[in-house]
This record gives sequence, C-alpha cells and structure tokens, in this order.
Amino acid sequence: MDKAQIIANEELLRTAMLSGNVELLDELIADDLIFVNQFGQTLSKESDIEAHRSGNLKLTQIDIVDQKIKLLDAVAVTITQVTIAGTFGTPFQGDFCYTRVWQYRMGKWKIVSGHCSSIT
Repeated sequence: MDKAQIIANEELLRTAMLSGNVELLDELIADDLIFVNQFGQTLSKESDIEAHRSGNLKLTQIDIVDQKIKLLDAVAVTITQVTIAGTFGTPFQGDFCYTRVWQYRMGKWKIVSGHCSSIT
C-alpha cells in the first residue's frame, strides 16, 4: 500500500461525485459504510448513493484545498478539506472537511467510514 493508491481512489471518488456516477460510487463505498454528515446525521451507503441517483444532490464543484493521508496496515485515513458547490434541494456552496477511512478488502480499497464537518 502506498499513498498514491489512496490519492487515486480519492480522485475517483471526487469525479464520481461530480458526475453522479452511482456505479463507481457503489464500487468505492463499502456495503457497511457508516457516514456522519455535517448535520450529525448517520447515513448508510444506500442513502448516500440514493441522493446522487435521485438527482437530489448534484455537485458542480469539489476543489481540494488540502489533503492528509495516514497509512495503517490495511487501512488508510484521509482528511480532506474541500470547497464544494451544487444543489441539494437548494443551491449551496461551502468549505468542508471530510475524514474517510479506506480499508483494503478482497483486492480493492473501500470507504468503510466517513465524517463531514462544515468549516466556518
């Protein structure tokens, strides 16, 4: 495992979110995902992907401001600060920090946990 693999997967995730590519999101996200959004709500993989599938969430910008990666055996933790714009019912734009846990499972990296915080 090296940081380049994680950076590549983070970029795949970013492009999948921007294009609404639910097939790629499905590949990158573990079935047992636990994600806590910026409102403190816990979301499953299905609820996360459904927001993209339904068109409720449309992202037009995800600019990475800073990213840190910590490698731990078969797990990697990323902390990524981004500027995001899009619509989720209504238009929004803001700065957020995402923490994601990637785990190497059956030959692929999967997001098993994540957390999002609004940067104020």
